[in-house]
Amino acid sequence: MKDKNKDKKNETLEETQEKKPETSEKKEEKIDPNLAKIEALEKELAEWKDKAYRTVADCDNLRKSYEKDHQTMVKYRGQPFVEKLLPTLDTFYLVLKNEPADPNLKAYLAGFQMIYKSMLQALESEGVKLIMPTIGKEFDHQTMQAIEVVDGEKDNIVVEIRKPGYLLRDRLVSPASVVVSKVKAEKSETKEEKTENKDDASADIEHQA
Repeated sequence: MKDKNKDKKNETLEETQEKKPETSEKKEEKIDPNLAKIEALEKELAEWKDKAYRTVADCDNLRKSYEKDHQTMVKYRGQPFVEKLLPTLDTFYLVLKNEPADPNLKAYLAGFQMIYKSMLQALESEGVKLIMPTIGKEFDHQTMQAIEVVDGEKDNIVVEIRKPGYLLRDRLVSPASVVVSKVKAEKSETKEEKTENKDDASADIEHQA
């Protein structure tokens, strides 16, 4: 009987020992969902952080772009006004370009000369610069506009100023209109023309003979 009892006790002990791992496995099974949730939350948090960083960066870029546009607008705010004045300024320049021989007319135009200078000074105080090319200097395509080409000893030399140009700070509002020179191409006989002339000359000699 004692042996039987011992066997039963051993069996129960073995059963309990076999059951213990099962309970630990069940505990592990209960922990796994929580870990998955934590990982999902961490992933979601990382995504939101990335979105937040991107939003901050976009806002910063937008702020910089707005500041740049605002500075440009302030810098060139006078351009529409200058463009409206250009026809008047060009008229003043054309009228005062040649000094009249008549003393009365010369005295009459002196007042217009003062008005023209006062306008240029007022515009200069607002960042407007007058582009007045120099006759005899090379043509500058960045600040000048060639409206006529005449024969000359050198290419791209300013020979006449039709009207000045204007800069607003570093922006070209209107290029200066000028007349430039170009070397006249000399006519040279081609080989074909020379051979034709030789043939004609030999034919004349044969005909005379």
